[in-house]
Amino acid sequence: MNKKIILIPIFVVIIVLILNFSLEPIDEKNVTVFHITLADPNLYSNGVFTDSFVIDKGEYLFRFVPNGSSPDILSIKLSGEKFNFSQDFNLKGIPHQSGISEYFTWEYEGEKTIIISEIQEVSITINPNGKVMGSVSVDILENKEA
Repeated sequence: MNKKIILIPIFVVIIVLILNFSLEPIDEKNVTVFHITLADPNLYSNGVFTDSFVIDKGEYLFRFVPNGSSPDILSIKLSGEKFNFSQDFNLKGIPHQSGISEYFTWEYEGEKTIIISEIQEVSITINPNGKVMGSVSVDILENKEA
């Protein structure tokens, strides 16, 4: 009898947790269509990273996850049958004060919005301009709000 008293509330809590997580809305605002984390020099060929993917018609945004060792200038080129884009993104350190210490967050500055007129295969070239040891993640997100 004591085991039933203990087990029943445990099962109820587990069921509530499962239902809570399974019913959470999925964030469909920005869908990732391309992702790469460049943290290994072996990902580069002759100092640049290249790949290709199919992209639908629509508006897209670049998102970066840089740190202090990321390339100072990250050159990105996208080329498709009906689309060309080229941008040099510049790494910017933003200082923050926290009590007695100072720390930095990092972001890339540059044009981060692209518009694709029709579905097509796109090749991407990412050039860290010689700094292949610093890590950075690059995402291209579909802007569902556009």
